[in-house]
Amino acid sequence: MAQTQYLALLRGINVGGNNIIKMADLKACFESLGLTDVVTYIQSGNVIFKSAEKDKAKLTKMIEAGLSKRFNYEARLVVISYKQLKQTVDDAPRGFGKELDKFKYDVIFLKEPLTAKEAMKSVSMKEGVDNGSAGKDVLYFSRLTARASSSHLTKIIGMPVYQNMTIRNWNTTTKLLALMGKE
Repeated sequence: MAQTQYLALLRGINVGGNNIIKMADLKACFESLGLTDVVTYIQSGNVIFKSAEKDKAKLTKMIEAGLSKRFNYEARLVVISYKQLKQTVDDAPRGFGKELDKFKYDVIFLKEPLTAKEAMKSVSMKEGVDNGSAGKDVLYFSRLTARASSSHLTKIIGMPVYQNMTIRNWNTTTKLLALMGKE
């Protein structure tokens, strides 16, 4: 059976001394779940893998259960396909990620069933600092580097909706796409 390449974006590991997971252990856990060609990227919980499973919801639940059991924490993650990640990068707002000396750029990946339209209702933006827009299953967020400390992006972390999101900077997002494209 043909396998599909996916990316799992884990939430809340190796942040602030909580849920510390070594990448070798994370890779081994994914492999123990029957997933193949497993590759991790940086310590923040980005795992590229292949699976014959086509149902993303089923795949997500299986991985969350496996991680929760193995590492003794309530695992939450977003699973996306190569095609979805490519669309996320290709559909970024015009100029997004282009002025790295002036702005910080992030992609907020949404865990189904949360939609971009619903998520945008929870995001407040500081005028003159923040800019955000909805994409397909993601939010694009930029903030003026010189005034990043007054950005409202950090406010979302304390909101209930944040449990259904995970954030990656633009550099990580595009690097993950490049890594996935090497299959």
